[in-house]
Amino acid sequence: MRILGIDPGLRRTGFGIIEAQGMRLSYITSGTIVIPADQPLAQRLKVILDNLREIVQANQPTVSAMEKVFVNTNPTSTLLLGQARGAAMCALADSQLLVHEYTALQIKKAVVGNGHAAKEQVQKMVQHLLSLDGLPAADSADALACAICHAHVGPLAQRLKQAGDLTGHQGSRLRGGRLIG
Repeated sequence: MRILGIDPGLRRTGFGIIEAQGMRLSYITSGTIVIPADQPLAQRLKVILDNLREIVQANQPTVSAMEKVFVNTNPTSTLLLGQARGAAMCALADSQLLVHEYTALQIKKAVVGNGHAAKEQVQKMVQHLLSLDGLPAADSADALACAICHAHVGPLAQRLKQAGDLTGHQGSRLRGGRLIG
């Protein structure tokens, strides 16, 4: 499974692609899309859309994962971030990729083992888990962490869903990797 992780942002959107074969993770590529701040909002969103389309076309991921965003203290910032997420989701949907969403807590827990880990801890664990020569940049590390989270949580969620389908538990469903009924 080739996973594209996205850390959306209106100034900087991180991306990271890994290959997951069972428990083995391999680094493919990562980077940051830097969005020019001097352009109108519509053009900035188009930069995200166009760049993610190119990344998908060049690397052929089979699935994608993105961080869920909650309301911040500044409603305007939250709205702008939501628009950046929307542009990213449109690029992924246009590329026929399923989009799985995880909270920052879920991502940090899956990568570091602590849902309240510092950014530096996430960067160091991403470096370790993917055997990278150097510390990845913050935006790339967050995107790679999102992909790693899906590599760990996605297969389990799929197995639980299939088990529920086989046992006739139609009332149960998965939320963020947890079975709820």
